[in-house]
Parts: sequence; structure tokens; C-alpha cells
Amino acid sequence: MKIYFRLLSFARPIGKFAVPYFILTFLSIVFNTLNYALLAPLLTAIFNPTEVIAKPDNWWNPVKDLNYLAQQANLQLGTSGALKFICVAIVTSVLLSNVFRYFSQRIMENLRIYTLLNLRRTVFNNVMNLHLGYFNNERKGDILSKISADVQVVQFSVTGTLQVAFKEPFQLLFYLGTLFVISVKLTLVSMLVIPVSAFVISKIVKRLKEQAAESQQTYSNMISNLDEALSGIKIIKAFNAVPFIKERFDHENREYSRITRAMAKRQQMASPVSEFLGVLMVAGIVLYGGSMIINHDGSLTAANFILYIAMFSQIMRPAKAISDSFSNIHSGIAAGERVLALIDEKPAINDAPDAITINEFNDSVKFQNVSFAYKDKPLVNKDGSISESLDKYVLKDLNITIPKGKTVALVGPSGGGKSTLMDLLPRFIEPQSGFISVDGVDIKAVTSESLRSLMGVVNQESILFNDTIFNNIAFGKPNVTQAQVEAAARIANAHNFITETDRGYQTNTGDRGTKLSGGQRQRICIARAVLSNPPLMLLDEATSALDTESEKLVQDALNNLMKNRTSLIIAHRLSTIQNADIIIVLEKGTVVEQGTHTELMQNNGLYRKLIDMQTFND
Repeated sequence: MKIYFRLLSFARPIGKFAVPYFILTFLSIVFNTLNYALLAPLLTAIFNPTEVIAKPDNWWNPVKDLNYLAQQANLQLGTSGALKFICVAIVTSVLLSNVFRYFSQRIMENLRIYTLLNLRRTVFNNVMNLHLGYFNNERKGDILSKISADVQVVQFSVTGTLQVAFKEPFQLLFYLGTLFVISVKLTLVSMLVIPVSAFVISKIVKRLKEQAAESQQTYSNMISNLDEALSGIKIIKAFNAVPFIKERFDHENREYSRITRAMAKRQQMASPVSEFLGVLMVAGIVLYGGSMIINHDGSLTAANFILYIAMFSQIMRPAKAISDSFSNIHSGIAAGERVLALIDEKPAINDAPDAITINEFNDSVKFQNVSFAYKDKPLVNKDGSISESLDKYVLKDLNITIPKGKTVALVGPSGGGKSTLMDLLPRFIEPQSGFISVDGVDIKAVTSESLRSLMGVVNQESILFNDTIFNNIAFGKPNVTQAQVEAAARIANAHNFITETDRGYQTNTGDRGTKLSGGQRQRICIARAVLSNPPLMLLDEATSALDTESEKLVQDALNNLMKNRTSLIIAHRLSTIQNADIIIVLEKGTVVEQGTHTELMQNNGLYRKLIDMQTFND
């Protein structure tokens, strides 16, 4: 129940919905019960209009009260008039009952939608706040399943159960109270069967929670396989792996169907079993109550007996709804556990409570004794030194200075730690030891938002959204003008090809930019970075996807762009790095050489070897 009430907390302030719902539901229940209570005077008016009914001593017994009122109507209006009066009363009661029920359902629907809104917003916001390492370890399909399918299950299960909890027990109590008023003896006999029915139902739904958890996990696996299949469709077809992918998806699909079928079998069994037990109870009541009428037991009249049977047949509806809600809540709790686990996931990288905001870059960026490894919690001594072997680390005791206004290039063999070093600067990841400072301030003492606002990033992978070219360049900046976007595109040498597309800057790029070539996608990404106009540029193989002609155009634009700002570049091509102010050569996480292109060529070290290999290959 702890999980249930926590999920229900997303409906706060719940009183805004609960109070009017309770009032309207109460009124609906009163008039709904009255609908059946009016059957007795209706039957009396039809079959025994001359029956004399004494005035009740008090007004606590609704059946006697209504019979007396019906007799008075008979005396005043005649038998035909009394019949019409009772029919109008029944119609009015049914109308009011349904009007109140309609508005109560409207309120409950608003509660359901409001809960879904808050829950989905909370889940998505927390996912967006998580560190990048989380997404490297989790399957995207599993996250999608939790945000979409699991949240949907939770909203229907939790609010549906809440609706039953508010309405059905009260309806059940009103029916039982009326039944006790009609015949205490008959009601006590019928109550003996209810515990048996509850015990049978509880046995049927016992395993539903475990099966629901399995169902949600299998569904997320299926969505993950679907996402991977759609994302990698070109590779799948290129390697003739279509049959393999089909079989893998079909395996999860069959498993999900098997669990769903088993759950449905148990859920659907609860309804007919409860219905059968209800009919069994009605049959027993007819037998016992009928014998009371035959034996002329004065405590029960024929009209009241018919009313009793009609009302008792209705008592099974709220009882059945309660039993069904118990079976459905297991699915909601299982899905809720998965959703709450995602909400409870904490980002590994957070701003310090007293983090400051920086708005400018004036001096330099420094890496001091920085070491990093892709693992959760490496052992670090009290003095900050690493107690494990440095052989396991991607970066090892790194010391680098990036002065303001300089272009610094990182080169070296693959796996040397270049991209990792660049990811440390905007705090996408954090080092296990050492620290990184901007203008002498440790970046851990700075808010992530202000730190990243100083940087423009162009990754090796061209990441575009399924939107217009204009919106991709102006991404995250709602007040950008057309002229500003075009100016950024011209610097990135993208303006000409953009104007040649069907709708210019309003052309849609397609899913992940598939409607554009690799070089075009990369130039739009560069234009996006240009538009931010940051003092620090981080370029991770920014020209790697371009052909020779496009590379030259973009490189000229980048050279002009980098004249008045600090740039950190990862590149392999000589044309990209030879004009850099400082070239840092990384190998196995350490700096092996540092200097200008001319100085490093004269050193005849690893840099010279890499350049010679590239020249030979070209």
C-alpha cells in the first residue's frame, strides 16, 4: 500500500477532486438505492391497492415510509393516480442518480488526467536531469516503456481503484442497510456466503502482482528490440540479419503474449466465479425467503420479498467491482514500482548547494592531476590519490592548460582518451581524482547551466532533430531571428545548400536528419554552435563527416570563428590541426608530447609518426 499511496500523491491537491466527487457520488448512491426502494410501493399499488398501512412511528425505515406515502397518494389520487405518481418518482430518482453519477465521473476523469500529467512530467524531468553515464548503461526501450506504457497502466489502475474505493463500499453499505431494514433474518443468512466468496477471489488473484511485473519487463524488452531494429535498419539489411532480428523480436512478443494470457485467465476467472457465487446466494435467498412467504411469516410481505431479491441482485455489482479492482491494482503496483524506480534514480553529477554562476571566460582552463575511469566507484585514498592501478584508467594524472584565445588540438591513437577529456570539461562525466578549473574556479563549484553556456559543442556524430533546418540551428533559443540563423549558416558554409532545398530553412530534416547528407548534417550542427557564440568551442572531429571540398569550406569558416575565442579540437587530419596554437598528443591517457606543429615535427616522436602515416595513406 505504500507504493499505492505514493503514486496517489501525484494527484495532490487531492481534496480539490475528492470532496466534490464524494458529495456527488453520495447523492448518486442515495437516489440509486431509492430507485429500488420505490419498487415495493409500486408493486403494492398495482397488486394490493386496498392494503391498509399504519403511519410509521418514526422515519428511519425507508421501505415503510415509502409504502405509507404510496398509500396516501392512493387515497388522494386514486389507484391510477398513485401508480402515475410512483412512476414519476422512479423516473425522477433515476434521472437525478444518473446526473450526479455523470458529474462525479467527470471529476474522476479530471483526477485521472491530472495524475497522469504530474506523473509523466515528473518521470521525464528526472530522466532529463540524469547524468549521461546512466543512458550508456540502460536500454532506451526500457526507459520509453516506463514513461509511456507503465505510466498509462498506473493512471488507470490507481485512479480506477480510487474510484471504486470512494463509491462501491458506500453503495454496498446502502444496499446492505436497506436489506437489513427489509429483513434482518434473511440478510444475516445471506451474509454467511460473502466470506467464502472473498476467500475464493483472493486465491484466484494471488499471483497477479508477480505476473504483472514480468509482463511490464517483457514489454520493455520488446520495445527495446523494436527501437534497436528501427534505429539500425540499414545495418540489419546490410548484414542479412533480418531473420535474426525477426526471431529475437518474436521471442519477446511470444513471451509477452504468454504472460498476458496467464494474467487475463486469472483476471477473467474472478468475474464469472463471483457471478456464480452471487447467483448461488440469490437462489438460497429465494429458497429461504420463499419458505417464509409460504409459511406466512409476518415479518416479510410478498412485495418486500420481490424488492429484496431485486436489491440483492444489485449488491453483487459493487462487490464484483471491488473484487475486480483488487485484481487490477496488482498491475498498477507492478508498473508503479518501475516508474518510481525511474523517479528515484538520482543523477551522479549534481550542482553543489552553494554553486556559483559564471558568465564569462577571462584566463584559462586547467586540468590538474586529472584521472578518470569508466566505472562506478574506484577506490581513492584520503589524500586524493588513486589506490588502484592506473592501468585501468582512461586518463592518468593529466595536467593541461588551455589559455584564453588559443586553439588547442588533441591528437593521438584511438582510445587515447581524447573524447573523454573533452567530455570532462562540460561535466558530462566527472574525474575520480584531480580537478578542472575555469579561471581558477573548480568547475564543481559552478552551476552546470552557466558552465555549459560558455561552450559550443560540435560532436563527431551529427545529431539533428526531426524538425525544420531553422529550428535545428536555433535549437534551445526561442527568440532567434531569421537573419541571425542565416548568418550562422553562412559562417558554417551551409546557407547555399539550405536555400537549394524545397522549402529553404523550413525544410524538415527527417528522423535524425536522414534527408540530408552527412556533410550537410555536420554543417548544420556547426551553424548551431556558431549561433550560440560561446567563448569556448569544443569540436570533436567536427569535420570528419565532410568531403574534401566541404571540409576546406568549413575549416576556413572555423578558422575565422576561432580567431577571437578559445577552441579545443579533436582531429586527425593535418589540415585541421597544423595551424593550432598548441597540439597535445595523448597516448593511453597521458600526455606524451606538446607544442606547435613545427616543434612536434622536429621532435620526431609519436606526432611525427602519426603525420607520416597519414601522409602515406593519403
